Amino acid sequence: MSTDGNKKQFWKRNAAKVPGSIQHVYGAQHPPFDPLLHANLIKAGNKPPPTTPGKPKKATTFQEFESITSDAWDVGDDDDELLAMAAQNLNIEVVMETANKVIENHSKQQEKQRLDDTAELEHREEDTQEEAAEDEEEDGEEEDRLEDSNNPEVSFASQSSPYTDGRLVKSHSEAPIGSPKESAGEHAALHRQRSLPHRPPVIPLVARMADQNTSGTPAMTEREASRLDKFRQLLAGPNTDLDELRKLSWSGIPRQVRPITWKLLSGYLPANAERRESVLKRKRHEYFGFIQQYYDSRNDEHHQDTYRQIHIDIPRTNPLIPLFQQASVQEIFERILFIWAIRHPASGYVQGINDLVTPFFVVYVFEYIEEEVENFDVSSLQEEALRNIEADSFWCMSKLLDGIQDNYTFAQPGIQKKVKALEELVSRIDETVHRHMQHYEVEYLQFAFRWMNNLLMRELPLRCTIRLWDTYQAEPEGFSHFHLYVCAAFLVRWRKEILEEKDFQGLMLLLQNLPTMHWGNEEVSVLLAEAYRLKFAFADAPNHYKR
Repeated sequence: MSTDGNKKQFWKRNAAKVPGSIQHVYGAQHPPFDPLLHANLIKAGNKPPPTTPGKPKKATTFQEFESITSDAWDVGDDDDELLAMAAQNLNIEVVMETANKVIENHSKQQEKQRLDDTAELEHREEDTQEEAAEDEEEDGEEEDRLEDSNNPEVSFASQSSPYTDGRLVKSHSEAPIGSPKESAGEHAALHRQRSLPHRPPVIPLVARMADQNTSGTPAMTEREASRLDKFRQLLAGPNTDLDELRKLSWSGIPRQVRPITWKLLSGYLPANAERRESVLKRKRHEYFGFIQQYYDSRNDEHHQDTYRQIHIDIPRTNPLIPLFQQASVQEIFERILFIWAIRHPASGYVQGINDLVTPFFVVYVFEYIEEEVENFDVSSLQEEALRNIEADSFWCMSKLLDGIQDNYTFAQPGIQKKVKALEELVSRIDETVHRHMQHYEVEYLQFAFRWMNNLLMRELPLRCTIRLWDTYQAEPEGFSHFHLYVCAAFLVRWRKEILEEKDFQGLMLLLQNLPTMHWGNEEVSVLLAEAYRLKFAFADAPNHYKR
C-alpha cells in the first residue's frame, strides 16, 4: 500500500472513534502506555497481544524501554545544583559542560549497572545449582515424613500451610507437592526466577516515587534533607528572594514546600510574607464571588456549548487515576474551567485546558494530606480546605494561561508557530530524524500539536509533569519558550525507535503512544538537561548549524 493509502487508512480508523462533532485529540492516553502491550493485556486477561497472520511480530518498544530503565540511576550529589546554577546567566561553555555532565553521568551509571547485573547473575546461577541440590535432599526427607504419617489432616496442613515443621516453605503459596525430583525442580525454577535481575515495580500514576520530590513521605536522604532545609530557610524570611528561589527550584522542589513555592513562582502570592495571608483570603473570596455571579449562567443559551464541552471532557481527564473520577473533584474542575472560559472570551474553553488544572490540584491537595493522593477520597477533607484548593488551582492555572493564551485563541496561532519552530529546530539538531519523517510524510502538526496544546501532559505520567513544572515555574517563560526545547529534546530522545519505523502508520502510532509509563525524576532530569543545552546552543543563534 502506498504512503498516502496508509495515511488515509490511519486517519479514517481513528476518526471513526470520534463521537458526534467533538474534535478528538488523536492518540491521547492517560497516562501514556504501550497500546500494543497494555491495552491487549487488559482485554485479553494478561494474554500476549495477537499477531497479524503473515507478518512477523514486532518487538514492543515498551519491553526495550523497560530493559533500559530497570537500572537504579542516582543523580550525582552536585549535578542538579550545578545545572540550577547554569540556569542563570552563565556563559555557554559552562552551560554546555554542566548539561553534558548530567547526561554523561547517566550513561556511565547505566553501563556500570549493566556490568554489575551481569556479574551478579553469573554468581547467582552458581549458587542456584548448589541450593537446588540442598533443596532436593531436604524435600526427600520431607516426603518420607509425610508418607510415614497416617493422619490426613496433618498431611493436608503440611501441604497447604506456608510453614512446615517450623521452617518456611520456599514456595509462594503452598508446600511442594509430588515426588522429590518434582519438588527439587520447582525449587530450582524458583531460585532461577529469583536470580534474574529484578524488574521495577509498577510506579503509581501520581503517588510517591524514589524521592520526596513527588508525593508520599519516603525516608529522605541526607542530601534531600539538606535541600529541604535550604528551601525552608529561604521561605522563612520576611521577603523571599524569588531569584534565589528559582535557582533552587530549577532542579526540583521537595513535596513538603512545593505548594507555597509554586504559588510564589507563579506570581499568585507576594514575596512579602506578611501580605500572603491577606492576599490568599482576598483572592479566594474573589473566586467564589465569580462562582455566585456566573456559574448559574452555564445553562444559558450562549454558554451551553461551552459548558457541554467541559462536561464531556472532564471524565476524560486522567481516567486511570481514581482521584479524578470522584464526582466532587469533577464538579470542582467544571467550575474552574467554566469560570475561566467566560472570563476569557477571546479564547473561551479549548480542549486540552482541562489537563492543565490537574497538576495544580494535586500539588495543593498535598498541602493538607500526608498519604498518597492517587486513591485519596477528597470528601474526607474539610469544606474550607477543598474551597482553598479549588480557588488556588483556579488562580494558578489562570496565571499559567496568561503566558500562553495565544495557544488557545482562534486558529491557535501560538501552537502553529511553536510547531513550525519545533520542525525547524529538529532539522538543525538531527537532520536524519527530520528527513526520515519527511520521507514517510509525517507532518509535525500531526503529533506535536498535542505536545504544545497539552504541554506534554498526555505524553508523560502526571508525576513527571509535576517535576517538569518545577523547572517550568523556575525558568523564564518556561511554559512557552523553554517548552519548545523540551519538546525537541523529547523527540530526539526516541531517535532509535523513530528510525526503526518504516511506514507512516508505524511512525504515528509510536509518536502518539511513546513508552514513558515507567519514567521518573531521573528521566525528566536528563530531558531537562538536554533541553537546556539546546536552548543555549540555538536560542540566540537562529542561523547556527543551519545549512
